[in-house]
Amino acid sequence: MVKLRVGVLFGGRSGEHEVSLRSAASVIEAIDKTKYEVVPIGITKDGRWLAPADSQALLSGKTTAECQALAGKPNETECAVGTLLSAVGAQSGVKSTEVLPIGKDGGPLSGSSGNVDIIFPVLHGTFGEDGTVQGLFELADIAYVGAGVLGSAAGMDKDLMKRLFREAGLPIVKHETVLRLDWEHSPRKVQRRIETSLTYPVFVKPANLGSSVGISKAHEASELRKAMDEAAQYDRKIIVEQSVGGKRAKARELECSVLGNDQPEASVIGEVVPHKEFYDYTAKYLEQGSEMFIPARITKSQAKQVRGLAVRAFLVTECAGMGRVDFLMDPRSQRIYVNEINTIPGFTSISQYPKLWAASGLPFPRLIDRLIDLGLERHREKLRNQYHRS
Repeated sequence: MVKLRVGVLFGGRSGEHEVSLRSAASVIEAIDKTKYEVVPIGITKDGRWLAPADSQALLSGKTTAECQALAGKPNETECAVGTLLSAVGAQSGVKSTEVLPIGKDGGPLSGSSGNVDIIFPVLHGTFGEDGTVQGLFELADIAYVGAGVLGSAAGMDKDLMKRLFREAGLPIVKHETVLRLDWEHSPRKVQRRIETSLTYPVFVKPANLGSSVGISKAHEASELRKAMDEAAQYDRKIIVEQSVGGKRAKARELECSVLGNDQPEASVIGEVVPHKEFYDYTAKYLEQGSEMFIPARITKSQAKQVRGLAVRAFLVTECAGMGRVDFLMDPRSQRIYVNEINTIPGFTSISQYPKLWAASGLPFPRLIDRLIDLGLERHREKLRNQYHRS
């Protein structure tokens, strides 16, 4: 049996670099080696691409400095990028070195590691989950797992995402969007706007980031400035959301995994009970104590409502392949709000996306099979498009 060559792309320049490494390691460990030949493709924190052997070293704990030194070798770098882009030849019948006469010092990308059949991006956050690398795949005509350019961009930008949710009639929390420029130039004016529209406590978030990086909870005016400054380090847009539950209660955090393309399915519902005030980066990845309940401790009708909202959120944002939709439930009114969608959810050993599908009867190796099939299916559908007049 001829194995499919799957390029697992990970690392990258975002603040979620380390999470990406852990997710990629989990995917590579779980993937069925009898069906697939895995080609690891790592990217260092400064954006240098690594050849497969050095990518494996990055996963194995080699320091960033050591990997950056490897990435500085022209032949290694060209080999790594060529591995990705040489898949053009698989569709066009033309060698990628003929199609793409670019590379270091103007030389062609060699692609000496051979073609890949599909890319499995496990690049969380900026430059991986925001549509940028998906645009590269589209230009190179390479099949890939997950959402396309539009879905990735919409799922990454919390401001745009909430506009789409609102337009579709999905329930969302009250919020304000603030430009970093406005905050830096007129902080008092911005603070007055926030306090006129919302009541404390509020959550302050970078609009374009994931894994709860840069998120703070401000209980009063004295904490807002620090929270805004923290979020402003990571993006030019800042989202300020009113806390569900108010000062006396804490929102219940529900999660649902979605799988599919044009006819997606939703998993069972999970509930996260963080040991901290909310499920921030530290609680997710660095500390123990947060509890996970699968299935969530909600009624059947509530679970049905959440699954329905998850599928709608997936479709509204033009998502594809995979997505994890996060919800907030008011503990007093029981009202459910769509919080956000993650187009490349975590795949670590403690991540909810694979856990929820395992609880739904789809174990990790079969989940990876399904995601690869969906990526190939979406690429075949794209090939039906006509790009010139008859």
